[in-house]
Amino acid sequence: MTCYDRRDLGLLLLRLGTGGVLAAHGTQKLFGWFGGHGIEGTGQFMESVGYAPGRQSAMAAGLAEAGGGALLALGLATPAAGAAAAGAMAGAAAVHVPNGFFAQSGGYEYAAGLGLTAAGLAVAGPGRLSLDHAFGHVFDRGWMVPVALGVTATATALVVGARNRRVRQRTEGEQEALFDE
Repeated sequence: MTCYDRRDLGLLLLRLGTGGVLAAHGTQKLFGWFGGHGIEGTGQFMESVGYAPGRQSAMAAGLAEAGGGALLALGLATPAAGAAAAGAMAGAAAVHVPNGFFAQSGGYEYAAGLGLTAAGLAVAGPGRLSLDHAFGHVFDRGWMVPVALGVTATATALVVGARNRRVRQRTEGEQEALFDE
């Protein structure tokens, strides 16, 4: 196997693993599959953590994860797919930041890992073992990478910023106990 073949196989494995996990998480949100709560339950959760309106936030997150994940796994429209998935994971990470880094403490480690892998795939491209390659890279042009990542970063910053403002407003005036009783 040549280095070029190994790279393509490595990209395929990364795409299938990351895309599959993201697609599964998205279908939990959208359809309640794999023990998920569907749009209604996820919408209520999204509202409780500051993403409003909750139902629309659940739909956006579910579509970004399921759609972005499926497209990543297929290696189709890789810049847009990776950017969408990375944006969804940035939104998820924002919820977990107060818990620190490690997932065992409820931190953002898992979301950050998935998001960075998705963004890395958007930049690196899908490799030859992909639908993008089979279709002549019509949905995977060099200029699409910065555009997809830039648009997604802007939208994510606006959504997460609005969420953070809502969370801050909700907790204003609350004071933690100074001493344990």
